[in-house]
Amino acid sequence: MRRRGGKGGAVEGGFFGVDLLMKPLIYTRARQRMIEQQLKARGIRDPRVLAAMADVPRERFVDPAFASQAYGDSPLPIGERQTISQPYTVALMLEALELEGPETVLEVGTGTGYQAAVLSKLVARVYTIERHLALSVRARSLLEELGCMNVVGTLGWREHAPFDAIVVAAGGPSAPPTLLDQLSEGGRLVMPLGEMERQELYRFRKTASGVDAESLGGVRFVPLIGRFGWDRSRTET
Repeated sequence: MRRRGGKGGAVEGGFFGVDLLMKPLIYTRARQRMIEQQLKARGIRDPRVLAAMADVPRERFVDPAFASQAYGDSPLPIGERQTISQPYTVALMLEALELEGPETVLEVGTGTGYQAAVLSKLVARVYTIERHLALSVRARSLLEELGCMNVVGTLGWREHAPFDAIVVAAGGPSAPPTLLDQLSEGGRLVMPLGEMERQELYRFRKTASGVDAESLGGVRFVPLIGRFGWDRSRTET
């Protein structure tokens, strides 16, 4: 977009001076470019995942200061030392869950609710957990405002198990046994595993004879905190 003179002028990559009525159209176009250039171009093929991500206004789930970067190919800070994953990573994880529609899914790490909003368009029920109260409150408000009525915030998961799929938006040293236990037979757990600074994305599939694991490539996530994650003190240094 070229710079234009007078009121309503705009500069490529930003929204300074753009009339408020133009912003929804700009975001819609940015969302479609994201689908074509970041997702389809890198091999995301699930039509339901592509349609869901084309329908969710990602700009609503980032701080206003970063709204112009909402559809960029990078994670963005959301407060509490957390980030919203780049669009491709979200699409990769959701495609790896192999969702068909009637599933019940657990999300660990709600953040501001973006991935939960996408999931709400893919499955029957989403349970989501967030340890940061400020993010949890913000996510709940956004999800309600956008009509994601099949998303339920929860403080625990055992009472809602078993799950058809579980997605974890934080990196840990190994797959938590408690999460694997909560999968139904045939269920999938998608989670980044490795060191605190860099991980590989894994898909675990629960079978009658055990659990199969498959690496889906390198990723980088904020650390999972807790009994089966990293000690909080190591993440605050």
